[in-house]
Amino acid sequence: MLIGLVRDSVMQCFCHTCRAPGILPAVSRRSAPIKKNNKIRSKQPRLSKKVKFITTEIRCQEKSRGGLSYEVILAEPAPNVAVPKRPVTPGKNVSVEEIEQKLKAAEERRISLEAKKMADISNKLAKVEEATRKKDEITNEFITQTKEQLESKMEQHVEKRDAIISDMKEKLKIHAQEIEKTRETLEQQKANEQKAIEEKLKIAQSLRDENIKKMLDRLKEHERRAELVRQNKAQAQEIDGQQNPIVSSG
Repeated sequence: MLIGLVRDSVMQCFCHTCRAPGILPAVSRRSAPIKKNNKIRSKQPRLSKKVKFITTEIRCQEKSRGGLSYEVILAEPAPNVAVPKRPVTPGKNVSVEEIEQKLKAAEERRISLEAKKMADISNKLAKVEEATRKKDEITNEFITQTKEQLESKMEQHVEKRDAIISDMKEKLKIHAQEIEKTRETLEQQKANEQKAIEEKLKIAQSLRDENIKKMLDRLKEHERRAELVRQNKAQAQEIDGQQNPIVSSG
């Protein structure tokens, strides 16, 4: 009996003026399809139109796909209660002095608010100016430090460059001196060789002249001897002719 009453109270609308048809239970999207049950259920006896409502509290919890949850609480309907109206305040007799005092107070509040706003604005401006000043100080300090670092680096670079240039000049000077020494040595060697060649040529010329002179002397000696041989032969022939004239004539 209690189960039937609870079910009928749930199936009715909230205003309890009509009976709503049976509401199917909510089916989740992920739940399996409902299978029809062909079993015969026992019929509950129909209740009369006048149903005695029992105060119930049913907490239904259903989580949707987004993870939200809600609760439905069903209870006995409350009786019709008239909404209390706002009481009308009776009119007051306000004098001109009170109005002037209120206007003066309002003016003072406005002036105080404006002064407060101006004070807030001045404080904000002071903070902004302070922040700007600090920022400028930091920027100037950074610029000064960077400039000093760059100047020191440039000085070091110039010193290194001057040292490298002086070292290169010294090396070039030494190299030039070595080249000059080598050139002088080569010129001396060349002069010595040329002198030796000239002496050899002189010696060879003198030897050739001596050889030619000796050859000429030998030729002269040979001619002299040949002339003596011819003279001796001629004298011998004359002597033979004188001793044997008959033989020669016959």
